[in-house]
Amino acid sequence: MPVEVSNESEIAVDEAELAGVCRFVLGEMEINPMAELSVLCVDTEYMSSLHERWMGEKGPTDVLAFPMDEFDSGRPDDPEPGPALLGDIVLCPSVAVRQARAAGHSMDDELVLLATHGVLHLLGYDHMEPDEEKEMFALQSKLIDAWRAAPREPVTGAATGQESGSR
Repeated sequence: MPVEVSNESEIAVDEAELAGVCRFVLGEMEINPMAELSVLCVDTEYMSSLHERWMGEKGPTDVLAFPMDEFDSGRPDDPEPGPALLGDIVLCPSVAVRQARAAGHSMDDELVLLATHGVLHLLGYDHMEPDEEKEMFALQSKLIDAWRAAPREPVTGAATGQESGSR
């Protein structure tokens, strides 16, 4: 599953881990393996501008998801399931650092949570209503627990976001 990760923030992030968790979540959700996803890490200034432009809210947020195409689940009865660009997930590591401290875990753990959250938004999940929130957050927790329990191969070479099974 092609996942492109680009870090344009001032904070170092584990790009291979972000790509890996996104691929894992898409696989668990049985999304077409040809589906493409982009993850962009940005600074607070850029995230603030996106947050205001697209959500009408001032200040930076932790994650935004921008769906692109209808995704193809790769159903067996579809003769030629085509690749789809799922969309973009934008993360703000500076916000993730603050949230991680408040939650008592690492920034990497927070970014895994935020990336998972973003993928679920791209797949149509939301948390505007209490029932939706309960469903989305339960699924998010289940996926993160499964990600942490899943065996992974060691990463070799530069972290391009394209390695298989990276963490």
